[in-house]
Amino acid sequence: MKDRLKGKVAVITGGTSGIGEASVELFIAEGAKVVIVGRNADKGRQMAANYGVNAAFVAADVRREAEIAAAIETAVQRFGRLDCLFNNAGGPSSGDVESITHDDFTDAMELLLGSVVFGIKHAAPIMRSQGRGAIINNSSVAAVRTHMGGYLYSMAKAAVVQATRLAGMELGRHGVTVNSIAPGGIATPIFYGGSLAAAQLEPEHAQAKLDKLTRNLAKATPLQRSGLPADIAAAALFLASDEGAFVNCHDLVVDGGMIAGGRSNYE
Repeated sequence: MKDRLKGKVAVITGGTSGIGEASVELFIAEGAKVVIVGRNADKGRQMAANYGVNAAFVAADVRREAEIAAAIETAVQRFGRLDCLFNNAGGPSSGDVESITHDDFTDAMELLLGSVVFGIKHAAPIMRSQGRGAIINNSSVAAVRTHMGGYLYSMAKAAVVQATRLAGMELGRHGVTVNSIAPGGIATPIFYGGSLAAAQLEPEHAQAKLDKLTRNLAKATPLQRSGLPADIAAAALFLASDEGAFVNCHDLVVDGGMIAGGRSNYE
């Protein structure tokens, strides 16, 4: 099926790599206009140029509320409305129970939780005035089970799930749905430092790391294959489309069955 997002406008944060990049590609293929938000300006501008009139790029650090607000405003100014916000930006966290620092805490919460909270804040009044909208937040299986993510990462993602429920309860009466997606073992650079770190690698080295990661993640999943960014993009497409309009306050786990067995090796 094509054109499931025909006429819709979406903002996708973390849109220049991994899940975000796959979501941009799929959303545009399904008829959406997309504002790509990210810190890799060279990649983002090239993506927007490739998609022509269907995309715009905004360089932003989603740890800063003003930059989130500016990205959302760009969607309205450029395309006239805002139908979907996919709060996808993220990255690994530092620190454990005894080594955590204040800077570790601040960085993780601003990136993983604050970006969601302030994204919702600035998207909500626009969508409420339209009488319809879909906000999608990227959570994680680390929010559901222990030992599936870093100490602060897991805390922040659990908070994202609760923020999703609270916002969905508040905005549902206005036709705005708020849901989250909990990816399992998805082969992206977050496992080896994030997209900015991966961009510093030689292409062959980066691909070798990704190939090794893909093989290892397959061993941790009952389906015995790694998840791919396209798997999460497809879930986001459903929640952003009219087909997902009756789903609200829900955390959609997309993990190939990983959390059913816990942290296991199925090889």
